[in-house]
This record gives sequence, structure tokens and C-alpha cells, in this order.
Amino acid sequence: MAHVHEKVTFDGTGGRLSGTLQIPDTAPRGGVVLAHCFTCSKSLKVTRGLATGIEDGGYAVLRFDFTGLGESEGDFADTSVTSNIGDLEAAARFMEDRGLGPCAMVGHSLGGAATLLAAGTVPTVRAVTAVAAPFNPDHVRHLFAEEDVDRALASGRVTVKIAGRPFQISAEFFHDLERHCSPERIAALGRPLLVVHGTADRVVGIEEGERIFAAARQPRWFTAIPDGDHLFVQPRHAERAAAAIVTFLDTVL
Repeated sequence: MAHVHEKVTFDGTGGRLSGTLQIPDTAPRGGVVLAHCFTCSKSLKVTRGLATGIEDGGYAVLRFDFTGLGESEGDFADTSVTSNIGDLEAAARFMEDRGLGPCAMVGHSLGGAATLLAAGTVPTVRAVTAVAAPFNPDHVRHLFAEEDVDRALASGRVTVKIAGRPFQISAEFFHDLERHCSPERIAALGRPLLVVHGTADRVVGIEEGERIFAAARQPRWFTAIPDGDHLFVQPRHAERAAAAIVTFLDTVL
């Protein structure tokens, strides 16, 4: 029997969110909510690669577009880390309504930082994985020139280019970054944690993953992907990351 890839929608913080629900051909061993990176989408190669590897390991996976990105409704300029947390909570409710948990949350890059903040608020989440994630959400500020930040704070929003694409970033986005205290939330997470990071990540250095690991007070694992970059451009790197996640889930669930 072929794996099922179902297009789904559910309510998020700024309208209907678009997702792809991947279900293995045998009874799922659990459900996983997968969060993509900043200004990315559920269709990004690394997101699809991780989802496929986790699905092949026997778990149902929901990858979805955050508000204002990909095929989801809403205005990206109105989004923030707080809205990302709300979208993750909505994704978890969707999985629960479908009888699929979730038993785990996995987040890549800024999606990983949001996952670390969101997972502690969802009772059904029993395991967390941060992939190439920064220790604090405000790490994303390095993507912006100081003059762009100043213009956003002065005028309310600014248009910037990220990976060659224009995005409107609001002053509220930058204010919101300062509201989240990741060290305290990581220490209080109360769930097994896996940190996955590439040794050649030049966007979010591996020392960020090491700081997440050091802050954790729950059972924790760290997997370094040799020569892996931030987006795991080489398929073998995403495959290795997904295999580590499946082994982790098999161990703790």
C-alpha cells in the first residue's frame, strides 16, 4: 500500500493554515508536527526530506506553512515568534483531532526555536527535536542590517530581501523577539530533547545547538551531522538527521 500524502487545512493565528499530512502504510507509531525555518515553507527540500525520513520510520508527519507563508492565509508582516507558537499549538490540536497525537514536535532553524517554546504548552507532546536551531529566537536579527531594524522600529515596518525574496518585517516582530526567554523555557520543558546540528552550519553555528543542549534539564541527546550545512543540501545529511530523529522517538516514546 502506498503512503498517504493528504493536503489539509486548519485554523491558525492569522487564518487557514495549509499542511501536508504524511501517513505511513502501516499503523502510525505516533504523530509528529514538523515546523519549517524562517521565511521558508513546508515544501522546502530539507523539510520534505526530514518528513519523508520520519514517515519512513513509521510516524505520521504534519508539515505545514506558518501564517503568511507558502499556501497559508494571513499577512507575513503581522507574524512573529508568538504567532508561530500559536500556529504550532493549532497544528498539535489538528493532529490530536485526527487521533495522531502529536507525540513529538520537530522544528528546523527558527521553527526549532519556536518549537522549544511551544512544546511545553501542549500536554500531548512527549518528545521534542530542535534541528539547526538557534538558542534564542533573537538570533534571527543577524539577517537584518541595523538600518533596516531602525527603519522598522521608526515607521512600523520595512521591506527587506531574504534569500533574494522581498518580505515585510514589522516593528512588532523585533519587539516580540525580546519577549521570549528560551533558557528558562528549555530548562522547564520537561520532555526528552534531541538536538541535531550540522558541523558546517554557517547560518546558525553548531555552538547554538550546544547551548540548547546545555540548558536542558530533561533527558537529552545530541547528534552532530558531519559536514552538514544549515539546509542539509546534501540528501545524505537530511537522511542522517531523520534517522537520528526516528531512533530518538523509538527510544523515548
